[in-house]
Amino acid sequence: MTTPHHPITVVGAGLGGLTLARVLHVNGIETAVFDLDDSPAARTQGGMLDIHDDSGQEALRAAGLHEEFLARVHAGGQATRILDKDAAVRMEHADDGTGGRPEIDRGRLRDLLLGSLPDGTVRWGAKVTGARPLGDGRHEVTFADGGSVTTDLLVGADGAWSRIRPLLSAARPAYTGVSFVEADLIEADVRHPVSAEVVGGGMLFALGAGRGFLAHRESDGSLHVYAALETAEEWLDGIDFTDTEAAKAAVLGHFADWDKSLRALVGDADGALVPRRIHALPVGHRWDRVPGVTLLGDAAHLMSPFAGEGANLALLDGAELGLAIAAHPEDVEAALTAYEERMFPRGESSASGSALSGAMLFRADAPQGLLDQFAAHD
Repeated sequence: MTTPHHPITVVGAGLGGLTLARVLHVNGIETAVFDLDDSPAARTQGGMLDIHDDSGQEALRAAGLHEEFLARVHAGGQATRILDKDAAVRMEHADDGTGGRPEIDRGRLRDLLLGSLPDGTVRWGAKVTGARPLGDGRHEVTFADGGSVTTDLLVGADGAWSRIRPLLSAARPAYTGVSFVEADLIEADVRHPVSAEVVGGGMLFALGAGRGFLAHRESDGSLHVYAALETAEEWLDGIDFTDTEAAKAAVLGHFADWDKSLRALVGDADGALVPRRIHALPVGHRWDRVPGVTLLGDAAHLMSPFAGEGANLALLDGAELGLAIAAHPEDVEAALTAYEERMFPRGESSASGSALSGAMLFRADAPQGLLDQFAAHD
């Protein structure tokens, strides 16, 4: 049987991979995107994203989707509240519509990108098991179903545990020392009015030493909550998340002296809690140029979420790689070199900032560090 060949193959239909495919399409270059999910609706896409004017929005402009993006943002989502562990409001900023980081539901943004691509661009249910070089910059990608494809340009847009990264780097994500437990409160204004008031119209930071509650209001009126703890990597292993009430008790045991209105963000949650360890690649992760292959987004520079940069960088990586390929259609290596020369320092700067923000959020005098940061930008 003949192995299919695609000039450009992207592994991963997340925000970065889809942005790359869209920018290439706008420039008359088609690509094949492979994703392990069986369909676009196979799993939820997470909560709200703040899309920065100088990165994520620049990418959407390059993709010709900026106006459609603005039509989908969550009005009021840039409002911010900072509380201490006693629920005292230490800072509150309203969303007056002038901020440069509008919020959008990750799923709505992904749907916008998917809908902008020709039918058949994304091949669903294609779990990549590995890739190997064939020489002259060409690669073979293999799938769990036994199939394979060859390609002239391979892009790993497949996230933290990328199957493509080993072609370029031996680096693997490491635990950052922080774990999240995620929770949702549905129809918050009606069913959870106290929690709705605590969170407000946008983002909540309720912080103390080594822990906190981060939460945001979603466009459907629900609240998405992250209970964050500086803790050992194995802590989550000792919690039975199939027993939701026991899991709630285990998490809230670390917030015993916190105000009851904050504890209710987890205690009153609807549905199961979701554990999540926060991992990151080494700050400054990079590789020597390898012919015919590169990475973008979390595959290239996975970082903690504490500066809100991950999704924005994935979008910008995808757009800049697409523009570089369009500018050098006959010279893949020139395109990849131009892309990586910009991507590496940008990723290093953001990863460093994210690590510093994580340490600042949960320091001994929290939330003072975050208050100082906001004051410095006022």
